[in-house]
Amino acid sequence: MDTMKRRTFLKVATAGTASALVAPYVHAESKQFAGITLRVNGYGGLYDEALKRNVAAPLEEKYGLKVQFIAGTTSADFVKLIANRDNPPFDLFMGDSPNMVELTKAGIIEEIKASEVPNVKRLLPGFREFGDYGVPFSVASVIPVYNSKYIKQPIASYSDIARSDLAGRAVIMASATYGSLLTLLGLAEENGGSTANIGPALKVMSAAKPNIVALAQTNVAEIQMFQNEEVYAGIFWDGRAHELRTKGLPIVTVVPPKGIYSVITYINVVKGTKYPEAAYAYAEQLLSDQGVLGVPQALRYGVTTDVTLPEELRHDLLFNSPERIALKKTVDWERLIANRSAWIEELNKIIRT
Repeated sequence: MDTMKRRTFLKVATAGTASALVAPYVHAESKQFAGITLRVNGYGGLYDEALKRNVAAPLEEKYGLKVQFIAGTTSADFVKLIANRDNPPFDLFMGDSPNMVELTKAGIIEEIKASEVPNVKRLLPGFREFGDYGVPFSVASVIPVYNSKYIKQPIASYSDIARSDLAGRAVIMASATYGSLLTLLGLAEENGGSTANIGPALKVMSAAKPNIVALAQTNVAEIQMFQNEEVYAGIFWDGRAHELRTKGLPIVTVVPPKGIYSVITYINVVKGTKYPEAAYAYAEQLLSDQGVLGVPQALRYGVTTDVTLPEELRHDLLFNSPERIALKKTVDWERLIANRSAWIEELNKIIRT
């Protein structure tokens, strides 16, 4: 090899070696959100695991973005957020429909538009209850359920909780829970009442009193009552009814023909976050097919977008068709919250006297 050819070869070889060494570094540094960690309040357990697997992991792979879920209670985390609004402890905040009323009034969350999160355009009509605030990604519905081993005449509505054949064998959620308040709203509207007129619901509850053996203080307590066959029917969350079926119980989920009452879970971008673009990327992934199916796959709560449901999920989910989706009732959450204390007091009077 002559001198000129040897010099050319060495230059090419050196450049090639340098490129091989630099390429992985350049690739790693090119990830848009490398070095950023978003803090999100968590719910714990399977819920957070589903979000880590279907939202956080893809974001880290694609953008280098890390997400930290801090498990706690929503009420306590809300207080932390209010107390530290100038230096928020969270970049993103998860909350249910009732929490959204407080979050918007407190002025601590940002509006989220489709220009920032394009997948917002895929949300089903009526599933975004607070204008441009919050991105809804999961739906939990309060529905009648019953054990078909013991209840031979199918239950068909919320009001059937008062049927005489359920004497001493029914359960509802604790009066202070939003599940219980939605039960009252369902009973009211099935019988000509409304958020402003809860009287018809109280009449049904008075008739149902001999049937109700307990107000379950927790979801776990209600599950145990069904498992122990202390109760054969009640009002429960749709995802929890599925959980009972996975434990081998013949629990039937009822679809009330006059409408279904649900709580929607939202993700919010917190005002003052240092990483708004990363927060929008989280919301976009959350509404992707992979992201929005994460919680339903783990817990069988409903979806909020036009995602095509896998067949194994379609069978289990309550909102699995346009006809079912049309049954989701609109809830005036602000008025319901305003009436909350009075409703709890009235329900407790009925059950305890």
